[in-house]
Amino acid sequence: MSLSEKQLERYARHIVLKEVGGPGQLKLLRARVLVIGAGGLGSPIIMYLAAAGIGTIGIIDDDSVSLSNLQRQIIHGTSDNGRSKTQSAADTVAVLNPDVEVITYQERLTAENAAKLVADYDIIADGSDNFETRLAVNDACIQGKKTLVSGALHQFDGQLAVFKPHQNADDGTPLPCYCCFVGDDPAPAFDRSCADQGILGSVAGVIGTLQATEIIKEILGIGVSLAGKLMLYNALDGKSRVVTLPSDPECPACGSFQKEEKNPAQQRN
Repeated sequence: MSLSEKQLERYARHIVLKEVGGPGQLKLLRARVLVIGAGGLGSPIIMYLAAAGIGTIGIIDDDSVSLSNLQRQIIHGTSDNGRSKTQSAADTVAVLNPDVEVITYQERLTAENAAKLVADYDIIADGSDNFETRLAVNDACIQGKKTLVSGALHQFDGQLAVFKPHQNADDGTPLPCYCCFVGDDPAPAFDRSCADQGILGSVAGVIGTLQATEIIKEILGIGVSLAGKLMLYNALDGKSRVVTLPSDPECPACGSFQKEEKNPAQQRN
């Protein structure tokens, strides 16, 4: 596989970066990324991955576009009101970059279908808005040894982390999974939707764009991975900080998996 003349022009600003170059751009074109949700986080993730030339993007969402989405879900427009988010997002990508193949899943990701959906992709981007989905994605990523790039939002705050418990940190210590961070039964009080609590739309853009950046870094193997760390961003203060996330050796999702490689979904039963 080689870059065409049009691709050399399209991705010229990538290619001149020594950390990317032609070989790196080819890696991006061969990559397969599954995006969970085509909403506030999914919109900038999908658009920047498509612009970067990610060859295959899967999009799963069972929702339809409503006018209240448009304050932050920038992949959709007013004329998309009432359409499925997956089809609306796919149409936007088709206009943005015809190099990208989009595979849509008009359904909700659950514990029952997560493993099958995740299996066909290299990296998973979680832009969902509830713990049930996030934990199901986490289990599937552990089982499939897939890197998970997770983001979350609340009013004026956002957070971002990379989870790959199938690997160790540079010092040989195990890396955490999402369940190590929140536990397997997070308090319902923390499962808040933006419909109830509100969200500054541009914060979704900040965190979603950072997710896209971390995905591209992971594909190219450049920079310092956020695996084992949590980035916290507060828009009102204009500040961000990064804290360390330890691995939990008793984690019901990944603790015994790292030793015995069992199915994490079965370990909870």
